[in-house]
Amino acid sequence: MTDIIVIGGGLAGCEAAWQAAQNGLNVRLYEMRPKVETGAHKSAKLAELVCSNSLGSKLSDRASGILKNELSYLNSLLINVAEECSLPAGNALAVDRELFSKRITEAITDHPRIELVREEVTSIPDAPVIVASGPLTSPVLSKAIQAFTGEDSLYFFDAISPIIAADGIESDSVFTASRYQFSEGNNTDYINCPFDEQQYYQFVQALLTAERLPLNKLETDILSGVNAGHYFEGCLPVEVIAERGPDTLAFGPMRPVGLKDPRTGKRPFAVVQLRRDNLIGSMYNLVGFQTNLKYLEQKRVFRMIPGLERAEFMRYGQMHRNTFIASPKVLKPTLQAVSRDDLFFAGQITGVEGYLGNIATGLLAGLNIERLLNKKPLLTFPTETMLGSLCHYITHADLKDFQPMKSNLGILPALPNPPRDKRERAAAYSVRSSRSLEGFLSLLPA
Repeated sequence: MTDIIVIGGGLAGCEAAWQAAQNGLNVRLYEMRPKVETGAHKSAKLAELVCSNSLGSKLSDRASGILKNELSYLNSLLINVAEECSLPAGNALAVDRELFSKRITEAITDHPRIELVREEVTSIPDAPVIVASGPLTSPVLSKAIQAFTGEDSLYFFDAISPIIAADGIESDSVFTASRYQFSEGNNTDYINCPFDEQQYYQFVQALLTAERLPLNKLETDILSGVNAGHYFEGCLPVEVIAERGPDTLAFGPMRPVGLKDPRTGKRPFAVVQLRRDNLIGSMYNLVGFQTNLKYLEQKRVFRMIPGLERAEFMRYGQMHRNTFIASPKVLKPTLQAVSRDDLFFAGQITGVEGYLGNIATGLLAGLNIERLLNKKPLLTFPTETMLGSLCHYITHADLKDFQPMKSNLGILPALPNPPRDKRERAAAYSVRSSRSLEGFLSLLPA
């Protein structure tokens, strides 16, 4: 007997299914891959990371670190597995993406209360359900969701970075270091490709004149419409950033702060960082280098990066249309639909951004659907926690300028007597989050 349905085998769907099953529910988890492909995924494994392999900072005085600690305290499956599959990446929680998705797939398929069904869902089931179909929800299900919400879907364009083979990196032209050398390992977690001033401006010019992949008619209509879709500011293609001014990249993904080239003893004019993408170190991704250039143009332009003159591309960058619902009108902070108590949404389709946000909303939806069916009060976490504040934001934001939101300190309630120092202030947010979460959970009935 199935108690609940979960739609989507991504980060949110897997976390939701596991949490519900761990709390005694029988779960049917639907994942349409490999029968229906998305254009961004490369395998049929669950919880595949299609963009970066980093879940964000592990530091407790960073927004992502605060959320990660909350999820660890709440016994998140995906955070536990991420820790087991982690790679050296300075203060970031980066994972071997293949091993990560393999372990999650095994955890889900081996769970006695979870049934994995490889089929596309084309309508919202008339049963307790969590929709975690992600930003690449199939067109048919998107129409069903749109019909239910009564709102036009909102769109933004997302992009992924290229991945290159390690043996194509010219070691004489690069150096290894983490920013400010604040690495928990041996300060070799990142490979840095340094630019001098002339190289940088030549590279920017090449980016600006390179050919891009064409958008289809629907995507073009969305981008050109009034108050319609737009690029998500947190994940801009590098060529779009370059259009905003010749120095923009040098203050963005190519900023050299905290890095010193050991061969010159000086800070480079600009730098492209490469982060290890698997445990054996055979692949690296270009950090912050989302792009929509044509594949041959990516090879030509990105081989202008010092040290990548012979780079072999294991995956080219690409841009795709992502969909999310009008959560401020559609959802309660419990992640229930306003107009239907047994329908929950989780993950990027709600308007949260970033891997941790997806996991967090999946966890909350999984906990709350169990509480609903067992007639227990549903959880609305305190806004002093990052999880509570993130869910409060997506359900209370002004819809006219609603954009996907990552965890950040700016969405937390202000501290009563905030320290003047930025890091001390962030640490205070972290301490308050931990105390608030522990206090909230201690008051729940057994």
